[in-house]
Amino acid sequence: MSRAEAVRKASPLWTLGLLRSELLTTFRRWRTLALLGVLAAVPVLVGIAVRIETGDGSSAGGGGGGGPAFISQITNNGLFLVFTALAATLPFFLPMAIGVVAGDTIAGEASSGTLRYLLAAPAGRSRLLLTKYATVMVFCLVATLVVAASALIVGALLFPLGDLTTISGTRISFSEGLARALLIALVVALSLIGVAALGLFVSTLTNSGIAAMATTVGLLITVQILDQIPQLHALHPYLFSHYWLSFADLMREPVHWDDLTRNLGLQALYAAVFGSAAWARFTTKDITS
Repeated sequence: MSRAEAVRKASPLWTLGLLRSELLTTFRRWRTLALLGVLAAVPVLVGIAVRIETGDGSSAGGGGGGGPAFISQITNNGLFLVFTALAATLPFFLPMAIGVVAGDTIAGEASSGTLRYLLAAPAGRSRLLLTKYATVMVFCLVATLVVAASALIVGALLFPLGDLTTISGTRISFSEGLARALLIALVVALSLIGVAALGLFVSTLTNSGIAAMATTVGLLITVQILDQIPQLHALHPYLFSHYWLSFADLMREPVHWDDLTRNLGLQALYAAVFGSAAWARFTTKDITS
């Protein structure tokens, strides 16, 4: 290795350049844009459905008590559409999008034949894996903010805005409600880091991007089903999806932190376990494509 190559390998600028390249590649893909488009459309559909349902003066979700959390409050304040949209997309749409992107990280490069060339560059397997995971986490944040921004715009267009009432019955200003909406979006994004690590690990097990994406999404659906079986209640607190909707506690006064901390701790545990498994697999894997 020449002196110039050694300096380049050790330079943090090379890592930042690799991350920038991965982000540009990920967000320029039509698949990624399509996923973000679907996520942005969910709040639009929810907002229009609530608007149509309440056109005669009735309340949304009235009578049956069903639907995502906060849905009955949307007609009073459009900001509640943000909370409702996040509650509606978190069980399936958001994790599915994360699973697709994470599952394609390593396996997609292998199936297209570009993984060997990436490793030939002065990146190193560990650095490349961390860069891939960082890219997926950025996508988690962007996807969540897309849902929240779309819901805020639709809520402002279709419903009134102003001071809002928390779950505890106290009144807070619109600016504080907006701040809590941003905090909730960040918590939702952090709630998906376990899924991102799981998808990354699955992606190191195969050279087929489609197989990795399908397996990751299949595991997500399986975990969701297991979380709905009452006979498995002892297992539920250990499933990464169990505390996903705990972000609603941020709309209490005072905030209830118990389930929120359990959720974030569980996500960190999943990220550590599957991230370590992905590293162990990828650093010892024989790269042939």
